[in-house]
Amino acid sequence: MTNQPGTQPETLRVGVVGVGWAGRQHLKAYKDMDRVELVALAAMEEDLVRDLKAEYGIPHSFSRWEDLIELEGLDAISVAVPTFLHAPIAIAAFERGLHVLSEKPLARNGQEGLTMVEAARKAHRVLDVAFNHRRRGDIAQLKNLIDVGELGRPYYAKASWLRRSGIPMLGSWFTSPELAGGGPLADIGVHVLDYSLHLLGEPRVLSVSAATHSELGPRGLGGNARYSAMKSSHKFEVEDFAAAFMRLEGGGTLILEAGWAAYRDEDDLLDFMVYGTDGGADLRALGTPSAPVGDLRIFKEKNGQNADYVVVAEAGRGHHAVVEDFINAIRGGSAVWSEHDGSLALTRALVLDACYESAREQREVRL
Repeated sequence: MTNQPGTQPETLRVGVVGVGWAGRQHLKAYKDMDRVELVALAAMEEDLVRDLKAEYGIPHSFSRWEDLIELEGLDAISVAVPTFLHAPIAIAAFERGLHVLSEKPLARNGQEGLTMVEAARKAHRVLDVAFNHRRRGDIAQLKNLIDVGELGRPYYAKASWLRRSGIPMLGSWFTSPELAGGGPLADIGVHVLDYSLHLLGEPRVLSVSAATHSELGPRGLGGNARYSAMKSSHKFEVEDFAAAFMRLEGGGTLILEAGWAAYRDEDDLLDFMVYGTDGGADLRALGTPSAPVGDLRIFKEKNGQNADYVVVAEAGRGHHAVVEDFINAIRGGSAVWSEHDGSLALTRALVLDACYESAREQREVRL
């Protein structure tokens, strides 16, 4: 990287590693930003790389990520590849003085995630993680209501992301714990954990009691081509459903469910229900992730009578907002980079570690 520590180039030069669904979202977002130049793309899918390179006018493409991060003049990269590659790519990028935006989850486990955070701190560079669902318009509306005290003090919440037949291509890297770190709890459950703790004001998780189940995937059931991933021949060695009971600092409770496959309604469900001392809320988004806005109801009482109402939210901006936040953090200069070191994503990884430990040992685990 040619820029000196703490300096901010007029135009940021970025590269993207990975061309799956997430990688393509990063490409679109960067392309729409002012003073951001897409200069490099790396992936093994030669035909798709060629097409995307032409579509976005990207001057450089590589089959190896190692070659991309060596490109002179690069300022930042997005990492949108299987989870086992997040840490090696990010750490190598930090050693080159690059800023990194990684897809979720941060890493396969908390220890691996910690190595990424420590590398970001050592290099004094930004490490952000793409938690795009907290950028949903309905979640943002609910967050504003909770923050201004509309519900009083939240004390109980239940949240989930559930699919009927949504295992990401049976036999893909998603079903290997060595490559993915876990099943739906690590894949979509981390989103649920993130937006739930975000909505509740970031309380510390004190303990978890979790269970995982693997009933359909090992039998070749629960797959759907709509959830694409690079095909391979990995066995199904992760859970296909997980549930966790979490005790929160301050006395609150969070129950979380994440499922790729179960005999339930056909439409995906992403939801969040919360009880507070002065009101409650119920957010239900059917058809996630294609449904941009869910139904949000607020439950209140006034003068002894029900005073419930419906909140109409606009669609959020997803990865566009994630990428903008990342770029703005870089442009904020070295004074703010330490606030973007991946620490929040690391807290999510440590909670997931505790959930898997609890399920494995069939006991409550304290953090």
